[in-house]
Parts: sequence; C-alpha cells; structure tokens
Amino acid sequence: MMSEASTVLYFVRHAESRYVEEQERERGLTEQGHQDAGTVASLLQGEQIQLFYSSPYRRAVDTIQILADRSGGIVVTEEDLRERQLSSSDVRHDHFREAKQRLYRDPTYAYSGGESGEQACSRAIAVIEKILDKHAGHRVVIGTHGDVMTLILQHYDTSYGYDFWESSTMPDIYKLEFDGTHKLVQVTRLWK
Repeated sequence: MMSEASTVLYFVRHAESRYVEEQERERGLTEQGHQDAGTVASLLQGEQIQLFYSSPYRRAVDTIQILADRSGGIVVTEEDLRERQLSSSDVRHDHFREAKQRLYRDPTYAYSGGESGEQACSRAIAVIEKILDKHAGHRVVIGTHGDVMTLILQHYDTSYGYDFWESSTMPDIYKLEFDGTHKLVQVTRLWK
C-alpha cells in the first residue's frame, strides 16, 4: 500500500524500432511497434497517470504518445533521458553484446566517442531526481530505452545490470514505487 508521499514512475521501454545507422533520434516504430504502443496505452490506462516525460528520441515518444493522448497529457522531452551513446562509430553488430557486457562490467569504461555507465547514469538520474522532487505523490510515465533504464534501476538497486538489460523486451513496462525520501521500495514488471 502506497503512503501519501509515495511517487510512482512507470518506465516504458520503447517498442520495436528498425535500426537505421545515423538515425538514433529520428527512427520511429515498426508496424508491430505501433500495435504494441496501443497495448502499452491499454495496460496503463487505468493507472491514473498524470504526467509524461520521455527521451527526445522519436521511438520513445511514439511508444507513450497514445497513452498521453488518451489521458489528455503532453509528453515533455528531456534531453538527458536519451539512450546511452555506445561509441562515435557504432560497435560492429557482431560484437554488440560483448561491448555491452564490457560496459556493465566496468561502469567507468567508455568506447571512443561513447559514454561510460557512470556518465549516462549521472545525467539520467539528475532528471529522475528532479521528477521525484517536482512531482512527489504523483504517477509519472517515463518513455525510455533499455540501456539507460537499466542504468537508472542499477543506481537504486545494484542487482540490475547486463542480465536485466538482456532480458528486457521492446516494449517493456516497469512500475517503480518510491517513498518520500526517493528510496525505491518496489519494482513490478507490467508487460507480459
């Protein structure tokens, strides 16, 4: 049972989006992704969500836009909720998982032109903490990405890491309940 000061954040990992090189910000959802965004809206419609924040990347916004529209809300984009920059020239696809594992093993490591886990987490957590302060006691949706979502969860609970990142789906939904001191008290996966 939530107390008065509890705040609930719903992390919505974006739905399926076809990878297009050099189009991290612009690429939208696939046909399946659009269908899944409708399912996300249906799943969360009864949660009495009041506020909507998102990464500025189109696929993250598009995944929560139907829900925001149905709720009469506006999606506010926050630059620092964007996905972690892996490297300046994307790591070769056949080495992608190895690259991710290395980044999770060493939170200070960054590939050339990329961000370390510490760097990406630091910028994203600043936004999350601001949301928790500004909207205490509210229910807020966060349109997000697999890597940055995992890093945020890891900040509050160190058991989250590579295995969690690898197991999350597109889309995915996690309900995070915080007490009045910004302590994470419960995480529930809502996407089945």
